[in-house]
Amino acid sequence: QIARILTGIEIHPAAIIGKCFFIDHGMGVVIGETAEIGDYVTLFQGVTLGGTGKERGKRHPTLGNHVVVGAGAKILGGIRIGDNVKVGANSVVLKSVPANSTVTGVPARVIKMEGNRLPEATMDHINLPDPIADRFLALEQEIIELRKKLENRQDR
Repeated sequence: QIARILTGIEIHPAAIIGKCFFIDHGMGVVIGETAEIGDYVTLFQGVTLGGTGKERGKRHPTLGNHVVVGAGAKILGGIRIGDNVKVGANSVVLKSVPANSTVTGVPARVIKMEGNRLPEATMDHINLPDPIADRFLALEQEIIELRKKLENRQDR
């Protein structure tokens, strides 16, 4: 506990850590009990390698070799982060990540694999679909048509 108070870094004594592990600006780093960290891994400030509940057994992540985790990122659960993975700052990783990938976002998703950027799921944020407005327009049109039919019957 003294080390945590002095450094702001909390590493559970049961965590398994490989060689050449580096924490850059360590304040706020938390590494859980069943976490496993490979060789040549770098974590930046505020990173959490945490569990997702009180289940027994493996409940913290496993990081492969040559992994870089950006500031504020949270990697949660008994998932595996493959070798040579980069995790973007403030990302929340909830699923295993394949080797040689870059992930980012909340929740994190793979944006680069084997050095190639993946196509983005694009969405037109200005013209989002509005099913309620669409339904109102359809009902309005139906009312107009029913009125026309009613007028035709009254004219007879």
